[in-house]
Amino acid sequence: MRRLLLLRHAKAEPGAAEQEDHDRTLTERGVADAAAMARYLRKQGYIPSRILCSTSLRTVQTVEPVLKLAPAPVDYLAAIYLAPPGRLMALAQDAADADTVLMLVGHNPGLEQCAVLLAREPVKPREQHRLDVLEEKFPTAALAVLDFDIARWKQLAPGTGRLVDFARPKDI
Repeated sequence: MRRLLLLRHAKAEPGAAEQEDHDRTLTERGVADAAAMARYLRKQGYIPSRILCSTSLRTVQTVEPVLKLAPAPVDYLAAIYLAPPGRLMALAQDAADADTVLMLVGHNPGLEQCAVLLAREPVKPREQHRLDVLEEKFPTAALAVLDFDIARWKQLAPGTGRLVDFARPKDI
């Protein structure tokens, strides 16, 4: 089994004309939401064996509290910055098989679209509800957790992941 954790960056300051989007920082609320999500990850046992994180300042700041509570090797990749879902899926497919719990920290709309792309057709009402909520909105600092019955990341394919959790800061 493989588990994929998709974490959207926390709430960031609006971009100013002179500020690059890549360099936007977290708001106070964003810092608090990132810390709350890190606590939720640990409480739920969603401990990544490897993290792939966008190089944007807001994603780097979002992952910091996760690393304090659940240290894991991190690869900061420019390829995740504003990546479309296909690129995110390809990065997961290229992950080392030793990393059974992989976390991607990135941006919307790519993360939301990736979660929807990878999620299977819901089997149970609770799974359907999680998918409905996810498709309605994937807010900042939200987390999608998908389990795959595969032996290797190369086998990751659309429509094969069981959406076991979708958590938003307001839910935890």
